[in-house]
Amino acid sequence: MGGSEAGDDSKDSKPKGNRGISFLDFIMRIVAILGTLGSAIAMGTTNETLPSFEQFIRFKAEYKNLPTFTFFVVANGIVSAYLAVSLVLSILHIVMSGARITRVVLIFFDTVMMAFLTSGASAAAAIVYLAHKGNARANWIAICQQYNSFCDRASGSLVGSFIGVFVFLLLIILSALALSRN
Repeated sequence: MGGSEAGDDSKDSKPKGNRGISFLDFIMRIVAILGTLGSAIAMGTTNETLPSFEQFIRFKAEYKNLPTFTFFVVANGIVSAYLAVSLVLSILHIVMSGARITRVVLIFFDTVMMAFLTSGASAAAAIVYLAHKGNARANWIAICQQYNSFCDRASGSLVGSFIGVFVFLLLIILSALALSRN
């Protein structure tokens, strides 16, 4: 009987450890929401108008002018919405730390969302790089010398998105750790 009691004690200690992991999962999801939603808002509100010599002609740079930036905003918005919905499952894992099926579901969707967010952030990073440096072979001049504010906000919005990618990576590892402890 003494051996079975020790086995029962170890089962009781595992959910407590998983409860801590689940709480950390919840906090990290909130951090990822803030990063991705902030990135979507920052990029979505980025615009700059340059005056020209002509009174009727104005040069305007907006995120909508480049489909890659539009994809970036949509990807960050979808991932933010997913993260908000996944908070419900994260709370469920805090309350019921032994839930396995929902953890597997979260690992799957977290992986899909991480790939989606990575593709949006990477595509936007390539455009931001070209905006800063240009490309002589393609005759694409660097526009950030003229559109400083636009480029600064576009560059800044990438930071929150890549923080979200990193948090997703940690969430997947954390969920796998919690599954292995069950």
